[in-house]
Amino acid sequence: MKKYVIKRVLMAIVTVFIVATLTFFLMNLVPGGPFMSEKAISPQAQAALEAKYGLDKPLGQQYITYMTDALHGDFGDSLKQRGRTVTQIILSKFPVSAKVGGLAILVAVCLGIPLGCIAALNRGKFLDNLISVISTCGIAVPSFVICTLLMYFLGVHLKLLPTFGLASWKNYIMPVASLAFYPTAYIMRLMRSSMLDVLGQDYMRTARAKGLTQFISLFKHALRNAVLPVVTYLGPMMAYTLTGSFVVEKIFTIPGLGSQFIGSINNRDYPIIMGTTIFLATLMIVMNVLVDIVYKLVDPRIKLK
Repeated sequence: MKKYVIKRVLMAIVTVFIVATLTFFLMNLVPGGPFMSEKAISPQAQAALEAKYGLDKPLGQQYITYMTDALHGDFGDSLKQRGRTVTQIILSKFPVSAKVGGLAILVAVCLGIPLGCIAALNRGKFLDNLISVISTCGIAVPSFVICTLLMYFLGVHLKLLPTFGLASWKNYIMPVASLAFYPTAYIMRLMRSSMLDVLGQDYMRTARAKGLTQFISLFKHALRNAVLPVVTYLGPMMAYTLTGSFVVEKIFTIPGLGSQFIGSINNRDYPIIMGTTIFLATLMIVMNVLVDIVYKLVDPRIKLK
C-alpha cells in the first residue's frame, strides 16, 4: 500500500506538470493579449503593463519563471483584479463552490444508491421502470435545461425560491438540485446494474439458502460489493462538483470558482487561468488517489500494485 501511494503521488506530480505546461503554451498561442480590451490604451501604456507583469519577455523565459514561482506556491497576481493574488482569489472563491458542490454530492449519494438498489430489487416492475426513466432523463438532459426549468417554475412562476445569489438557505436549493441531478441519475444506473450482477452471484444464493433475511443479505453482502463502481465514479464526480459547475454558477449568479474561471478566460487573465487549472487538476488527481485507497478499505481482496 505504501509503495502504491508513493507511486501514485509521483505520477500525480508529473500529470500536474504536464497539464500546467500544456495550458501555459496553449493559452499563449491564442491571438491577442490580456490588455487588448482596455479602453483607449496607448501603445506605451500597454508596453508598460506587459513589462510590469513580465509579458514582454520571451515565452520560454516566461514559462520557466512561472513554473519556478508555482513550485514555491506563488501563482502570481491577477492582471484584471489589481492588488489581488491568484491564491487569494482561489481561497476566497473555492469555499463557495465547495459548499454547493458538497451538498450536491451528499444529495446524489443519499438518493442515487438507495434508488438504484430499489430498482434492482424490483426489476421489471413499475418502480424499476420509473427509476430508469428518471435516470435516463437525468443523464440526457443538460444541466442548463434543469436550471432553466427550476428557475422558471419555482422561482418565477410559483415564486417559492430566490433565483440568484446565496443569501439564505433557500438560495441553495435550486443550484444544489441542478448540480446533483446528473450524478444522482448516473449513480442510480451504476447501482442498479451492479446490484443486479451481485444478486445473481453464487454467494448470494448461498446466503439466501442459509436462511438469511433479505435485509441482512442485501446490506451485509450485496451492497458492499455492488457499491464499488459507485466508489470509482465518486472520484471525478467529487472533483467536478466541489469546484462547482460553471454553467450552474453562471445561471444562478453564484460567486464561486467556476464563474471566476469563466470570467478569467473572457478577460484573458492568464495567472488566474493557470492557477485555477492547476488547482482543479490537482484536486481531480487527489480525489482519484483517495478513491483507490477507499477501494482497498471497502474490499480488502483488491490488491494495489
